[in-house]
Amino acid sequence: MEEKKQQEEMGASLFGRSIDLMDGDPLEEIFALNLGDFVSECLISNDLAEKIAKKENSKEKQIENLKKQLQELVSIYSLKNTLCVLSFNSKEDYFIYNSIAKTVSQMLDVDACHVYLTKDYSKGLTSVNKDLFLVGSSLGFTRDIYKENIGFSLKAKNPVCDAFNEKEVVKFSVDETHKSVPGTILNENKVKELYAIPMSNNMYEVGVIVIESYTNRTFKPELFNLVVSMARLFATSMSLQTTVDETNRLLQEDAVSEMELKHMRTELTALIGDLEDEQQNFVQLLAKAVDAKGEYKVAHSQLTADLSRKICKKLKLNEKTSDLIYYAGLLQNVGKITLPEKLFNNGGKLSKEDWEKIQNHPNVGVNLLMNINFLSEVVPYIHYHKERWDGKGEPEGLKGMSIPFGSRIIAIADAYTALTSERPFREAMKKEQALNILREETESKWDPIVFKALEEVISE
Repeated sequence: MEEKKQQEEMGASLFGRSIDLMDGDPLEEIFALNLGDFVSECLISNDLAEKIAKKENSKEKQIENLKKQLQELVSIYSLKNTLCVLSFNSKEDYFIYNSIAKTVSQMLDVDACHVYLTKDYSKGLTSVNKDLFLVGSSLGFTRDIYKENIGFSLKAKNPVCDAFNEKEVVKFSVDETHKSVPGTILNENKVKELYAIPMSNNMYEVGVIVIESYTNRTFKPELFNLVVSMARLFATSMSLQTTVDETNRLLQEDAVSEMELKHMRTELTALIGDLEDEQQNFVQLLAKAVDAKGEYKVAHSQLTADLSRKICKKLKLNEKTSDLIYYAGLLQNVGKITLPEKLFNNGGKLSKEDWEKIQNHPNVGVNLLMNINFLSEVVPYIHYHKERWDGKGEPEGLKGMSIPFGSRIIAIADAYTALTSERPFREAMKKEQALNILREETESKWDPIVFKALEEVISE
């Protein structure tokens, strides 16, 4: 009897803190202390031993549930929801970075753009021996740039490393003392201004985007902010891909702890949420940048998207379709982002060649969006929004109902918004005048049903 009392007192001493915290159930602390068979054999009654056995089964069930949750989170994230630059296995795949760098240089009308990644994210490039390694450039290289081994040690003092280490945009001018980039292969002797933009988010740093100009110049904030957003989107996408890979490896392990699974669940959930936020921010900034490049005095893309959504509601389309058409409305003029600003700054006096460049901008935009896979579902709507109801449009000459419904909606919303917006070369039209013009073109350019919905929306 005395021995039993001593055991109970010892148990109360061992588990006293747990009793206060866990409603009298000391089991969590038993396992936390890892007291093993000694506790089971000497301190625990038969009833308590049975309870522990149930708890063990409960923990096994908890681990099983956590694994299922992680598998569901991984399934939410896939390459189709993010940038397609994440699955590279060889250096041939990295040529897409050259395309991205070229697109950025075209968007900003700069002389050069370079993309650097850390060793951890330079997958497939086994010879990497730099902390930051050049993986893409807008410059036209005639030889394998990866053999040049261009990059930086993060201990070096230069704007690229400063941007990475401080996670802030760094501007460099030629009157500063340190060099901008290593080696003449990148024409650093021509650089007058350089901007280093970190590819980072709240948790990870994956690289740096470098923008170079051979003249002193300034950028429209809408365009520069877009590149900053793109850099954050890269960082979030690539770090999420790495976390997904780690999760898949963890799910294959037999002896994985509940704590490890919960930690991974928290990290995955946070990154997926961050990715959604970054994607939405990127789309909004891309639309603003397009309007800024096109010299619109109003938020043309936003007005087109808002009007498209109202037409969808009038036509009683489902929410998902309406959302896709809304984003297509935001981005229907995305091809303009890579055109020189001078095309939009001369009061409409363009050469035949210039007009052809502008008319072909939807295809340029489609090529850009195809490299941003989470936007892939809006691509058909944008690709065909220059088609005509009578079949005389571009690029395929589709006719009538064969034109995607979303394309027909954003086409007329775009036209109405353009007519009723002030441009550098003309004043804005009154809404009745714009509707009369569109009415006359119905059944040649516009779907009559969509025009009727537009008319009803405008008259409300």
